[in-house]
Amino acid sequence: MPSSSLSGAGPDQSPGEADAALMRRIASGDRDAARELMDRALPLMLAIGRRMLRDPVEAEDVAQDAFIRAWNAAGRWQAGDARVESWMGRIATNLCLDRLRKKRELAMDTPPDTDDGRVAADDGLIATQARQRVISAVAALPARQRAALEMCHFQGFSNIEAAEKLDISVDALESLLARGRRKLKVLLSPQREELVASLARESTQASEVL
Repeated sequence: MPSSSLSGAGPDQSPGEADAALMRRIASGDRDAARELMDRALPLMLAIGRRMLRDPVEAEDVAQDAFIRAWNAAGRWQAGDARVESWMGRIATNLCLDRLRKKRELAMDTPPDTDDGRVAADDGLIATQARQRVISAVAALPARQRAALEMCHFQGFSNIEAAEKLDISVDALESLLARGRRKLKVLLSPQREELVASLARESTQASEVL
């Protein structure tokens, strides 16, 4: 059955009006409308989760969490320029970023293994410490700058893909990236040359933000 019949959209109804009608039905507890939203948004949600988290199981968890949030927030949803799928994509992206931040915080709280109780001073450990300093600095950025850098420099999204996920123009994304890089250079300026050298030895994407 076409989605327009499920959502009650008439032939003269705009996509935004159809989305608003669908979300009103979900807010009223209509499970058929919830299934329609799942059919429409699940592929995008899974693609975001797999791309950002590199784990299909975690991607499924994120999709499930995103649907629960959408169900609970359906009554407050308002039609705008973006389709409801884009809104769901932003929810999934934010959930993925939360998981990535928690993983990094856990990694930074866990001291690296050493042999015979001695601190290892090899290039691998130095590069790891350099990455962690960059990650800590990224975590201190404003949320939208952080999200832009996360996707473009750490998760491999193109500027076009990242702009679509954040529901902004490519020019706005590039402005976020430029401001984020400038802020990072200020935060990391005391160790910038050392960090760039350490990260370059691993050819890691993190060196690109410096």
